[in-house]
Amino acid sequence: MTFLTRYTDDRSSPALGSALRDLVVRATAPAIVVWLAVVGLGLLIKGPFGGLNSEDTISRDVQRTRTPVWDTVTMVWSHIGNTEIVIGVCVLVVGVLWWRTRQWWLAVVPAVAIALQATIFVIAAAVVGRPRPHVHHLDPAPPTSSYPSGHVGASTALYLSFALLAQRVEHTWLRRLVTTACLLIPVLVAWARLYRGMHHLSDILIGAANGVACALLAWGYLRRRVAPLGNTAARRPSDAASA
Repeated sequence: MTFLTRYTDDRSSPALGSALRDLVVRATAPAIVVWLAVVGLGLLIKGPFGGLNSEDTISRDVQRTRTPVWDTVTMVWSHIGNTEIVIGVCVLVVGVLWWRTRQWWLAVVPAVAIALQATIFVIAAAVVGRPRPHVHHLDPAPPTSSYPSGHVGASTALYLSFALLAQRVEHTWLRRLVTTACLLIPVLVAWARLYRGMHHLSDILIGAANGVACALLAWGYLRRRVAPLGNTAARRPSDAASA
């Protein structure tokens, strides 16, 4: 069994109580460590690193590349990371995946990813409280601080979890197409947030790292069993009992 194929190698249905315990131990507890790292880096940036004022130069340089066309294009890309869009897409995909596979423990992976990311982001933003770049903002500034980027974190957590789920697609060309699209979307959101003056570069990088960590924690939240030799899928408990 590999990390990537863990839900294919073991398709057994877990008990709800067991899954909840795994969620706490294998995802929520490690997420606290991620939160500490995000907050620690943010406090270093605001404190000993003097706010990384040199990043304002990057934001100003990017601002000089603005054109009406790219203003419109990046507006669309930025909206992909909006809270309502992320939640809406997540609910839709979770519902369809649950209906198609009848595997609720697999279908909830994207929801776990964005829930972890959002919790880390909201608390870290409140603790760090970093001001946004000193350039003209093309989007309304949300009440949260600039660090870390919630748009980038949310889109990374969501679409990376989709990319992991896409590895179950049997057709090679379709699997590669979906995976590439899912990995590209967070990059577009990240560029849009920088282009539109909403975040410093380090806000975006840490936001992306937060999203990656949460997607991986969500993917690995449930214990899976190693398949017996000569068998591509672990046996269900009922199968073992009947044997």
